[in-house]
Amino acid sequence: MQVIKIPGINGLGKTNGCEKAGNAIITELKKIHSNEQEKKIEAEKLDLEEIHLDNGNLELTNKLIYKNSFEAFEMKPKVIFLGGDHSISYSVARAFLDSVENNGKEPCLIVFDAHPDLMPPCKGAEDYPTHEEWLRGLIDKGFPVENILLVGIRNSDVEETRFLKEKKIRVISMTRFLEEDFAEVCDIITEFANGKELYVSLDIDVVDPVFAPSTGYPEVGGLTNRQIIYLMQRINKIKTLRAVDIVEINVEKDNNNNNNNNNNNLTVKLGAKILSELL
Repeated sequence: MQVIKIPGINGLGKTNGCEKAGNAIITELKKIHSNEQEKKIEAEKLDLEEIHLDNGNLELTNKLIYKNSFEAFEMKPKVIFLGGDHSISYSVARAFLDSVENNGKEPCLIVFDAHPDLMPPCKGAEDYPTHEEWLRGLIDKGFPVENILLVGIRNSDVEETRFLKEKKIRVISMTRFLEEDFAEVCDIITEFANGKELYVSLDIDVVDPVFAPSTGYPEVGGLTNRQIIYLMQRINKIKTLRAVDIVEINVEKDNNNNNNNNNNNLTVKLGAKILSELL
């Protein structure tokens, strides 16, 4: 397994600080002695890489993310990507799609997010969508909508809702977790990947801001930290899990002392905890 840091941001200036998350998560990971499966965490022995990017050149940035991700998928059984904002998932998932299809297999994408990220692309920038558009861009590039599951959505633009219904994309809303047994909903999520190669994209804002406050668009009413950890533990047992990305952790907000708003690295620590459970 390989861990790749991707310090990419394309969030219209709203996600500055997310590019620092990869290094911050690894720093916190070094403080974790073992995960909940009693596996010893040895951060210094990770197969760790970083894609060096110029976020001022989106065309080059997306080419580098795609190229390096595709090579990782061809060489490694499982890869974990540390963003960055959610825009990185566009090129990583495109590489995943091409790699899986080249090997004659079927792709599957499960996205944990408070938002569907299905806004129409900015004119002239269709090949490098922002963090609000990446999933729509991926669908436009041919990712099969019937193999996409969105989990935790609780704030959608009218256009995003229309697109969801038009494409018949499956959604598990936060209400579903309240109306049904949590473990049974987890079963539905994991069973969605049966027989398919799985990519999981985790936007930290799927978690309630009480537990993960430092992100661009916090939305109340999300999953607890305990719930997301359990979900990732369940997902990590799926034999066809090929990739996970962890995105939208804003380091600058996590360490913001202005107005006594010091979150004590809470969001970064949760990112490191999730990573430890995936190793």
